[in-house]
Amino acid sequence: MQLVVDVGNTETVLGLAETVTEVTAHWRISSGVPRTSDELTALIRALLAGDGVDPSRIRRGVVGSVVPSVNHVWTETLEQIIGAEALAVGPASELSIELDVEEPMSVGADRIANTLAARELYHRDSIVVDLGTATTFDCITHDGVFLGGVISPGVPAGLEWLAARTAKLPLVELRPPQVVIGRRTETCIQSGVFYQAVEGVDGIVRRIKEEWGKPDVCVAVTGGFATTIGPHLTGVDAIEPFLTLYGLAMAGEELSR
Repeated sequence: MQLVVDVGNTETVLGLAETVTEVTAHWRISSGVPRTSDELTALIRALLAGDGVDPSRIRRGVVGSVVPSVNHVWTETLEQIIGAEALAVGPASELSIELDVEEPMSVGADRIANTLAARELYHRDSIVVDLGTATTFDCITHDGVFLGGVISPGVPAGLEWLAARTAKLPLVELRPPQVVIGRRTETCIQSGVFYQAVEGVDGIVRRIKEEWGKPDVCVAVTGGFATTIGPHLTGVDAIEPFLTLYGLAMAGEELSR
């Protein structure tokens, strides 16, 4: 069993990977709360205990982070929990994928993990749409070459911007609206932000397919909003919220050989 950690700008997702395609338990914690490695260790031990997980069963810790300032804290934390060296996934990792972009060392660990997972799971040229703090679109060939993609503001950005920049508009929960035409302020905001996100993702995917010249490319959706937004998108082949965790588990297997 591997303990895999995807450190994002807003949330950190932890998962127990029984295999590289099976996450048996997962947790989300805030990335914005400063914690020492001792504090994180205590928190994760409590999470494991709450799910009845014996830490001695964890044979490997793997972390992929897009927040460089906390990398050392997470590696120290995982090492305290598993009693062995933790693995950090990044653009310098010796993995069986290729980063065919102008600045490969700037590619985030999440996009690297997504590339590895998409190659192993789909065996097709793929667009991975990762719906998190930012919405990213990763163009990945069937043999694991990351060609680049798109980064756009994430789904929460519209809700937060409206609440912060207007005097009378509240911060509301993002969920699929029952109707497009809202009859209250809250439902108007929900509809606007939700369908703007849906149409934005569909539109960018369409443009990528046209420019790439691959109309039949596999489209996979992952990230924290995958199950909320994904079912309302057109032409989606897979909705897999844990794709990045699968990729980190695959990276852990590769780097340990």
